[in-house]
Amino acid sequence: MLLKEYRICMPLTVEEYRIGQLYMISKHSHEQSDQGEGVEVVQNEPYDDPEHGQGQFTEKRVYLNSKLPSWARAVVPKIFYVTEKAWNYYPFTVTEYTCSFLPKFSIHIETKYEDNKGSNDKIFDSELKEQEREVCFVDIAYDEIPDRYYKESEDLRYFKSEKTSRGMLQEGWRDSQNPIMCSYKLVTVKFEVWGLQTRVEQFIHKVIRDVLLLGHRQAFAWVDEWIDMTMDEVREFERTIQEATNQKIGMFPPSISISETARSTCALTGPASAPSTPMCTDAPESLLVPKDRPRKKSAPETLTLPDPTQSGVPQGSDPSLEPVPNHLRSATPLSSSSDPAEEDEQ
Repeated sequence: MLLKEYRICMPLTVEEYRIGQLYMISKHSHEQSDQGEGVEVVQNEPYDDPEHGQGQFTEKRVYLNSKLPSWARAVVPKIFYVTEKAWNYYPFTVTEYTCSFLPKFSIHIETKYEDNKGSNDKIFDSELKEQEREVCFVDIAYDEIPDRYYKESEDLRYFKSEKTSRGMLQEGWRDSQNPIMCSYKLVTVKFEVWGLQTRVEQFIHKVIRDVLLLGHRQAFAWVDEWIDMTMDEVREFERTIQEATNQKIGMFPPSISISETARSTCALTGPASAPSTPMCTDAPESLLVPKDRPRKKSAPETLTLPDPTQSGVPQGSDPSLEPVPNHLRSATPLSSSSDPAEEDEQ
């Protein structure tokens, strides 16, 4: 398990970002969806929690096989997707990511929003308890972003909002910006597979940081598009974009229909909103050794020696002192390990 706390400051208020977050997530998901890969919205509805009150529950399927590194694509099927479940009780949210193909993989994110510059060191104290974590500040203007995500119009060093007059963020902007808010994200990544755990968990955190950086950059770069929206208007925008995104993904369906995939006999029982793909820890059938495969032997079951009387060796004499006839040399095994290939099969 690898635990990190990300702090991402924004030149907005917490109340403003409530609209901007919903707008950004919908538009970003639509932009990133193409040719059968992207974000499919499965469920999006109000949700009441006895502790946190009224909120919104969403379930999505994130198809991203081509975005994986080559060493991961080698072992991941092309119908691979990650299930995202989110409970939004703004200004507190919980998001979970799981994958039925990788039962020992999960991401858990708790997010809290406050109107400050990331100075609250005790915001997650009740959740952390004794767990150690690394605190990572993400600068939406000056942190390096992967080249494939860079857009000049979203470069916050040069962008200025026409409606709010905020922008052109300079070095050290977090100390002078007003208003300012911070997204605190406590991210727990688990990939409990021996030999791969450290490498995969570090890779996932790098991806998460890139996604957080890009998403928050876009939320502010698009501020003039959403700043005048009400909650009802952004919810309507969200529904419209979700339908378009689902249709966009549906134009290029996977070669195997997920809904028609037979459930494994060891599939786990889950809620109605859980993914329908089999959840099983057994190895794929293609990797199992056939049970009826005959085991190779490095020596015959029995060894029949020639009759001394027929081979010309006098009875009572030691046959090991006599030369072995030519016609028997190739048929007599000298060692149980004479064939290296057969020895490997033992």
